[in-house]
Amino acid sequence: MKLKAVTAVVAALTLAACGGEQPKEAPAGVPHGYVEGAEEAAEAQSRLIVADAETGAVRVVDLITEEVHETGRVDGVRALTSDGRFGYLTARDGTIRVIDSGAWMVDHGDHVHYYRAKVRDVGVAPGKQPSSVYSDPAVSALSYADGTTTLLDRAQLDKGSLAELGKITRDPHAGVAVPYGGHILASVADAGRPLARGVRVHDRQGKAVAEIPEPCPDLQGQAVTRRGVVFGCADGALLVTEKDGVFTGSKIPYPRDVTTQERATAFFHRPGAATLAARAGEMAVWFLDVGRRSWQYVETGPVAAVNAVGEGGSLLALTRDGTLRSFDGTGKEQAAIPLLAPEAARTDGVSIQVDTTRAYVNNPLSADVYEIDYNDNLRRARTLKVGGKAGHVVETGR
Repeated sequence: MKLKAVTAVVAALTLAACGGEQPKEAPAGVPHGYVEGAEEAAEAQSRLIVADAETGAVRVVDLITEEVHETGRVDGVRALTSDGRFGYLTARDGTIRVIDSGAWMVDHGDHVHYYRAKVRDVGVAPGKQPSSVYSDPAVSALSYADGTTTLLDRAQLDKGSLAELGKITRDPHAGVAVPYGGHILASVADAGRPLARGVRVHDRQGKAVAEIPEPCPDLQGQAVTRRGVVFGCADGALLVTEKDGVFTGSKIPYPRDVTTQERATAFFHRPGAATLAARAGEMAVWFLDVGRRSWQYVETGPVAAVNAVGEGGSLLALTRDGTLRSFDGTGKEQAAIPLLAPEAARTDGVSIQVDTTRAYVNNPLSADVYEIDYNDNLRRARTLKVGGKAGHVVETGR
C-alpha cells in the first residue's frame, strides 16, 4: 500500500492465531475465530475496501460476487490501512473511521478458517492521525505521531464496538506498536528524538516488561511475518522473534552502506509472507528475504508502488510511467505490461494489493481496479468497476 499519512500495515490477525496468541477456547462445535453472525466458508472471502479521495465515499467490493456495498462517507479521506478485516480511514481532520469489511481468516498453520459477515460502519476510533494500526485476535494497536498507542479490545471490535484496554505512552515520535507473542512490541525513542532507537516489549495493558537489546537506529517501517516481526533500521532490519515467552532480536544488515534516501522505510508484502518489498529511493526497490536473511537491490526505474507475493515468488513494481513489472529473487525482470496512464500512476493512493493468487492495482483517477494474475505473465484477469474513483484501496479476508 502506498499511504500518505498511515504507515503500511500488514495484517497481523491471521498470523497471531497460529503463533501462540489464540483467543479463548471456543465452545464445542464452534470453530476458532468465529464471531456471532459470521458464516464460515471453504475458501478465502476476499474483499476490497475502496475510498474515493474526492467525495469521501467508502465502498466494500466482494471479490467473489463483485457486489459493491456502499458504506458511508469519510470527509476528505487522506489514507486507508487495514489489519486484515477492518479498514481504518483517516479523515481530513485526522479522525479515524473504522469499517468492518466482513471478511477475514484465521490461520492455524495446518488449517485455515475463512469467514464472511455483513459489512458495517463501526464508528470513530479514539485519537487522531494514526501512524500505524496492527491487530491480533486479542487487541488492536493504534499508534500516533505523539508516541502514544491506544489498545482496543479486539473481541469487542469484532462485535461492532470500540473499547479501550490500555495505552502505551512514550517520548514523542512517529511510533509503532505491533501485537505479537501475547505481548506488544513497541518502538522506543529518546527525548527530543523524532525517530525511534529500538523496540520494547509491553504486556496487553501497555506496561513495559522487557527491551530488545539489539538497537534499531532511526526505526522506520515494520512488517509481521511468519518468521517474526521485522523493523526497518538505518543499518538494516531488526527481526524480533518469540519462543516460550522469550523475545529475541537479530539484525539483517544491508549488503553495503546505504544513504538515507536509499534505506527501506516502509515494507509491503502478502500478509504473513516473509519476503518484503520496500522502496530504495526513487529508482529502485529492496527485496528482503527474511528466511534467508538477505537483501536484493532491484533497479526498477521510477517507482510508484511495490509489493512482494511471497517466498519463491516475484517482486511487483508499478513504475511511474504506468507499467506493471515483475522481477524474480535475483532482480531479473520477468514480465511487464502497460496498465495505467502515467498521471494515474503518479497519483497519491495508487497501490498493489497481493493475495495468494492475484494482485490488485487501483486507478485513483477512475472507478477501475485491475485484477492481475501474477503467475501468468501479469495477465489482466478482471477489471472491477467499484464506483466513484478508487483513490485508496486495501484488501481484506486473505
